[in-house]
Amino acid sequence: MIRHIPNILTILRIVLAIFLLFFILHAPHFFKASQTTLNSMGALIFLLAALTDFLDGYIARNYQLKTLFGEIFDPLADKILILAAFLGLVYLNRINPWVPFVILGREFFIAGLRVSVSNMGKHIAVSRLGKYKTFLQICAISSLLADWRIGSVVVGHYLVALAMFATLYSGMDYVIKYYQMVRNP
Repeated sequence: MIRHIPNILTILRIVLAIFLLFFILHAPHFFKASQTTLNSMGALIFLLAALTDFLDGYIARNYQLKTLFGEIFDPLADKILILAAFLGLVYLNRINPWVPFVILGREFFIAGLRVSVSNMGKHIAVSRLGKYKTFLQICAISSLLADWRIGSVVVGHYLVALAMFATLYSGMDYVIKYYQMVRNP
């Protein structure tokens, strides 16, 4: 049974991503709650989905449960979750649309590089920079969903700036690694 848990968690992340977007778009129509409560609930749904990413990777690595399904759908589920959250944030007018465009553009570009490297029979490992990038994106998105403020300052806007920097910087790291692999087959 344990061998299926990482894949079940990946599927759960996709389901939670869909639910998150539905919740953001329609919660005010279904729940008689304050906007602060709805914001907190949205952030909680997102963080729960992000936790499934950590758990499926942890279980798959520690119990040697890596599968082809996981290799393909785990990164796809991550992108679906980030896309759902960003679409919701754009809908709520809490983020400028160019931010998710840049971040998701980088994600899909790097996914393409990874497929290209895979076709050469090689692999670009997830770097520590990529893990920092993911952590900063999760912090930025969850704080924007919660609409966390210190006084009049929207904390998420500063975290998004850090996440953007980490996203672009780690993307350049992958491009350099890809170039080195192509140049030295």
